[in-house]
Amino acid sequence: MAFLSDTLSRVKPSPTIAMTNKAADLKAAGQDVIGLSAGEPDFDTPENIRAAGIAAINAGKTRYTGVDGIAELKAAICAKFKRDNKLDYTPAQVSVGTGGKQVLYNALMATLNPGDEVVIPAPYWVSYPDMVLLAGGVPVTVEATLEDDFKITPQALEAAITPKTKWLIFNSPSNPTGAGYAWDELKALTDVLLRHPHVWVMSDDMYEHLSYGDFRFCTPAEVEPALYDRTLTVNGVSKAYAMTGWRIGYAAGPEALIGAMRKIQSQSTSNPCSISQWAAVEALNGPQDFIAPNNEMFVRRRDLVCGMLNEIEGVTCPVPEGAFYVYPSIKGLIGKTSKAGTVIADDEAFATALLEETGVAVVFGAAFGLSPNFRISYATSDAALKEACGRIQDFCAHLA
Repeated sequence: MAFLSDTLSRVKPSPTIAMTNKAADLKAAGQDVIGLSAGEPDFDTPENIRAAGIAAINAGKTRYTGVDGIAELKAAICAKFKRDNKLDYTPAQVSVGTGGKQVLYNALMATLNPGDEVVIPAPYWVSYPDMVLLAGGVPVTVEATLEDDFKITPQALEAAITPKTKWLIFNSPSNPTGAGYAWDELKALTDVLLRHPHVWVMSDDMYEHLSYGDFRFCTPAEVEPALYDRTLTVNGVSKAYAMTGWRIGYAAGPEALIGAMRKIQSQSTSNPCSISQWAAVEALNGPQDFIAPNNEMFVRRRDLVCGMLNEIEGVTCPVPEGAFYVYPSIKGLIGKTSKAGTVIADDEAFATALLEETGVAVVFGAAFGLSPNFRISYATSDAALKEACGRIQDFCAHLA
């Protein structure tokens, strides 16, 4: 009898974490490494939020809480959805988990039966398909190509839906591309979903506040109120509030679904960290004025990276609407050979050679379901980005 579960054979470790760990190992060994693979802001958590966490400790708020969140945080989440998205929820419709990943996983575990299909636009966040597989479902990917600005078309969504489809996982602005759907683009997708009442929508809005220029964020239940009763709207404090390590994600949706997710969480992790919950209350209820200047820095970094990458022959780097990623195509580099003799057979070979020969860590596109590309996180200093992009330019210039 095998000791490890057969379920593990269906999934793989997170490629983004694997690349980050590999870069850390090389750095520890003395190599000059610039890591552009981790998806977290380089800003400190704002002082008022840190102070709220410290105050919670000093006030003794360090005991178990309700399984899926304290009342004060649920109230703050309801107020956020009303304020930012014009969505009305009650606390009974809210679930708080240990990061957005747990919230998504709970929902899939609570709803998927063997053979149920989940439509996932590609490129996708690396964890979506594996979470579906762990929950017993079948991921069905729909390619969102460079030519379509990394956004799926209504026709492609329609073609992917079958009688077995249970969920569409929707992410805008996107990890890994930063692509954001405008209101009319999202309305075209929700019109498709209206024709398929058995399909639920899982909207991962984690990058909502990282939206740039003329792009205005919108979410499916806001764009099409008729989908409210079959939409789970997921968000968190990790990205906009620079709270990745605090591990607080949340979602709102139909009460029966939230109750099922609570049951899963009650038998796995129970409540999220009490201290982090109180910090998240301050994040959502407190001043939001730091977001705009942070976004100005992200825009400057985005434009720096896109500008330098688009100077490389064989590389095409679209300018994204949000998040802090770019997802350049390296179609023009496939088949070439690096200075050290590595054949760039695919984007994984490109990322590996780039790290080993220049010390720049990126994530290869196959990990996100669309090749040949790679992902850069520009959530680091201007100086590091300029140096890294210069190394990428030099690496590509020596491909033959």
